[in-house]
Amino acid sequence: MDTQDLRIDKWLWAVRLLKTRSLATDECRAGHVHVNGHKVKPARTVRINEVISVKTGSITRTVRVTGLIDRRVGASLVDQYYEDLTPATEYERLKDSKRQPIFSTEKGLGRPTKKDRRAIGRILDHPEDFS
Repeated sequence: MDTQDLRIDKWLWAVRLLKTRSLATDECRAGHVHVNGHKVKPARTVRINEVISVKTGSITRTVRVTGLIDRRVGASLVDQYYEDLTPATEYERLKDSKRQPIFSTEKGLGRPTKKDRRAIGRILDHPEDFS
């Protein structure tokens, strides 16, 4: 395969930005993948020095292409194929969302009662009232 004709969905999968190639294809079709600020289709070719933004979960990862690869490699080797330009604030947002549970109860209290579930529902429907 000529490295000049490398599809973006295949490259995203190969450098482990997305878990499967079909997921990479779906993310491109959904408009979550941008190259140099423009939405792209899965069949678009990747070129060196392009800046790619991918919305993965709650953060947007931004990378610059430094090498082309069409086969999945180990996690320790992916740094050869892209330069991470993702702002530190994105990673902090990811850490914060993992740290803070939405609701927590003391150990040993068991499942929430119907009254507790209704209170939780009110908070979720109108979170600005409880901030």
